[in-house]
Amino acid sequence: MKNILNDKSYIFALKVVKLCLVIQKDKREYVLSKQLLRSSTAIGANAEEAIGGSSDKDFVHKLSISYKEARESKYWLRLLKDADLIDKRTGDELLEDVEEILRLLGASIRTMRERIKEK
Repeated sequence: MKNILNDKSYIFALKVVKLCLVIQKDKREYVLSKQLLRSSTAIGANAEEAIGGSSDKDFVHKLSISYKEARESKYWLRLLKDADLIDKRTGDELLEDVEEILRLLGASIRTMRERIKEK
């Protein structure tokens, strides 16, 4: 079964992995790019883990972690873009991607919280 959140977070992580390799090679910048790499790959990893959660509350908890990691990724992308370590177009595209992921995560969390309240 297709899971749009997992698909989008995986594609986003893959784009960031490739971007970080370029930043490290061309700009010789390792600290900020590793922060972005860590937070961006954690989004999908936690969303994937949520699917195997032991309860609805565990599901929401793991998605909440994904949401926090997406917010952090947004911060690092803005910083790298504004510091001219990534070009504006690439930065803007990735920021759009992470905003979409944040919307998907937020909607999923809200839906599951409502479902938990109904029980």
